[in-house]
Amino acid sequence: MPTVSMTVNGQTVSAEVDGRTLLVEFIREHLALTGTHVGCDTSQCGACVVHVNGEAAKSCTMLAVQANGASVTTIEGLSEGDDLHPMQAAFKDNHGLQCGFCTPGMIMSAVDLAKRNPNPTEAEIRKGLEGNICRCTGYHNIVKAVAQGAAGMRG
Repeated sequence: MPTVSMTVNGQTVSAEVDGRTLLVEFIREHLALTGTHVGCDTSQCGACVVHVNGEAAKSCTMLAVQANGASVTTIEGLSEGDDLHPMQAAFKDNHGLQCGFCTPGMIMSAVDLAKRNPNPTEAEIRKGLEGNICRCTGYHNIVKAVAQGAAGMRG
């Protein structure tokens, strides 16, 4: 079995894994970081989005061995201590969640979008979140949250 080593949320981790282990499985089962969710297993829902080397990636379609040597950030690594990341705070402020299942992946995708486009329009936000599915909210408050979070990230 191969050994994978990577930095997850600023911590160096290493483990022996089956070569078929998905990154989402490694994060959830080997590291006990359960904020990254498995929703569909087909790369449709976006609940599993994390950042790999600073870019959003669906961890259900990536093998853990593919992330060997990478820097991975999960929803747990986004905030700094008790201070929420501006995008997390915006989702809270704008009620951009209901059941919360999609929220970690939605926030990780939104942060990536705001890094690439610091001042997105509503249409750009909707387009940027196309790979994330929410079955509860209807997206209106999510779009408001992303706009506020992007503004907070700009400073």
